Parts: sequence; C-alpha cells; structure tokens
Amino acid sequence: QVHLVESGGGLVQAGDSLTLSCKGPAPTFSTAAMGWFRQAPGKEREFVAAISYSSKTRDYADSVLGRFFISRDNVQATVYLQMNALKPEDTALYYCAARPLGAIASVAGVYAYWGQGTQVTVSS
Repeated sequence: QVHLVESGGGLVQAGDSLTLSCKGPAPTFSTAAMGWFRQAPGKEREFVAAISYSSKTRDYADSVLGRFFISRDNVQATVYLQMNALKPEDTALYYCAARPLGAIASVAGVYAYWGQGTQVTVSS
C-alpha cells in the first residue's frame, strides 16, 4: 500500500496563490507518474494536472492552464501544485494520485494510489 499525504490547502481570496504538496514513499514515488485531481461538492472528480516521473512531461486541464504549475522533487518524494490567480470555481477537495511505472494520464481510473485530499476554498 502506498500512502500519499497532501497538505497546503486553506481558505484564500480570489486572485491569491496557494501551493499544495503531496508526499509519498520514496521508492515508489521516484518511478511513478503523479497527478492532481479535484472534486467540488455535487460534482465528479476532475483532472487538474499530471507530471511524469522524470518531470519531462506535464499536462494540465484547460481550466487551469497558465495559472497552475505542477512540479516534483524525487529526492523529497514530493509533488507540488502551485496555484495562482485562484478563482471561486477552483474551490474543491484536491487529491494527489500515483501511477507507479506508468505514463501521465488525465483519467482517474489509471492511478493506483490516492491521498485523502486537502481542501481549497476560494472566496470571491
């Protein structure tokens, strides 16, 4: 079992920035594609961003492209999601997910391990 722990969520105002972190076990983390997903109340979980194990490949949802940036530190076994110019519609529970030995993907079902989530609330 791979244990992922997210942190960094909070209550911010529209236009503010926030950085989420997700830490996992080092041996598995270094060879895993990592993704960030979010789920707002009453809505389905949606893809936000993903990064390959080597950081060479990144992908973003259209709704966050140009505002969010995903990065990782394999030594620290941590993936980050820097969120800028936050909007009220970014309010959601944010999850990180790991896909060991796999390519990045925007489909939640291919990720094997998930964290418990960290809440991000953006007020207008």
